[in-house]
Amino acid sequence: MSKTQARWISLGGRTLATVALIAAGGFVLQAQTPQPAATLAPTVSAQEPILNLQTADTGLAYSSSIQDYSSSDAAQPDTQISAVTTKPFDFLNAMQYGGGRQRYGRPRYRGGNTNADGSPKYDFYAGGGFGMPAGTQSNYLTTGWGLEFGGGRMFNRLVGVNLEFAYDHFGMTSATINNQAYLYDPTNSYGIQGNLGANSHIWSFSLQPIVNLKSGEGIGAYVTGGFGFYHKVANFTLPSEGEECDYYYGCYLYEANENIDHYTSNAAGIDGGFGLTYKFSRFASERLFAEVRLVHTFNQYKPGVTVATVDTYTGNNYFPQNSQHTTYIPVKFGLRF
Repeated sequence: MSKTQARWISLGGRTLATVALIAAGGFVLQAQTPQPAATLAPTVSAQEPILNLQTADTGLAYSSSIQDYSSSDAAQPDTQISAVTTKPFDFLNAMQYGGGRQRYGRPRYRGGNTNADGSPKYDFYAGGGFGMPAGTQSNYLTTGWGLEFGGGRMFNRLVGVNLEFAYDHFGMTSATINNQAYLYDPTNSYGIQGNLGANSHIWSFSLQPIVNLKSGEGIGAYVTGGFGFYHKVANFTLPSEGEECDYYYGCYLYEANENIDHYTSNAAGIDGGFGLTYKFSRFASERLFAEVRLVHTFNQYKPGVTVATVDTYTGNNYFPQNSQHTTYIPVKFGLRF
């Protein structure tokens, strides 16, 4: 081999080595370059459903749709997750109808103590105030105090019926007391004149239908009226002294009024009136109320003694006014719940 041939062989080897190094470097760079997005195909299981979930506790709905993919598609599949906006939690509605979760359709009401419209099934009330005699009763009775208690069934937010107990206590005019003292003791032989005391009261049980004209938060109004049994009583008293003894303190004297005459009269009666209520908030079930009624009882009159017949009267009815028809106006304030 000549020197010229050896030189060409050496030059060719270096050239091949250079080309090999360049090819190897290009292969390494190609291996480190990320693959195009089109070559990354997601793996979708045949058992995996397309997501369309709604959580019961939060009310947020999610949906995820995966587009169909094939080997011929060049684009990456579009995967979307969207949040569906729902109504905000209604705290007032939850307090009224119960339950902390958002519900749709017809609301569900709490327990078995509410009607279909959400109003309470039962009505209770208690109050006190004063009563004023009306008509002929004002000739011998004076304004007194009274109490009432009742409760019953509300069929809806407007209409209901209650069973009520009422007690109204009246005084008597000084003219009536003086006249009565004269009838008992015309000559004042027993010292009744100037010492006689008197009072009257009526207690009753009645059915009271009620109609709410306006209810809800703030001012409300209602009308009521009914019928029932009325028991009327008149008492006449004189002060008396008594003696009380016990083991520890011995005996002592006391003074108290003692009944000397007593009259009763039973009758049916009717009443009617209206009232106003005030509810502090929609969360409260209690309502303040103020009402006024007109009451009339159908007592059967029983004749008795008069000033003109006092000297000849032989009966025992010294207060026939107690058996007269009775009309009075009770005014009551209290709480309904």
